[in-house]
Amino acid sequence: MSYQHILLAVDLTDESAQVAEKAVSLAKQGATKLSLIHVIEPLSFAYGGDVPMDLSAIQEQLDEHAQQRLSNFGNTLDYSVEKLYVVSGHTESEIHRVAKQDSVDLIVVGSHGRHGLALLLGSTANGVLHGASCDVLAVRVSDKKSD
Repeated sequence: MSYQHILLAVDLTDESAQVAEKAVSLAKQGATKLSLIHVIEPLSFAYGGDVPMDLSAIQEQLDEHAQQRLSNFGNTLDYSVEKLYVVSGHTESEIHRVAKQDSVDLIVVGSHGRHGLALLLGSTANGVLHGASCDVLAVRVSDKKSD
């Protein structure tokens, strides 16, 4: 199956390269558009909105830093990137929103190996899978120290 537009969701950790490798490989097979997304959960989420100070300046710095890191990450890929998205909000819903907005037909996301109930997918990958209106590929990422 050939996809027209792949959305690669990355958390910008070292493991993002493993996920990107799979997305780029798929994109090359069909000369597919590739876009990147990184979602920042707003600081107010961490504190339940009950923060006695204005966090907007700090949030803006986090956004700018993430934009630079995502741009740098995109430049390391062996493939041309169509669009870069740094968005704030709940990770799964923002990935779904951008995928729908841009007519994405495949979302690629990393999944950590877990124990117990989360063995199949990590919580983010599971959330993306269950609300997506397109195909989702969860790429198993491994901790390089244990491999």
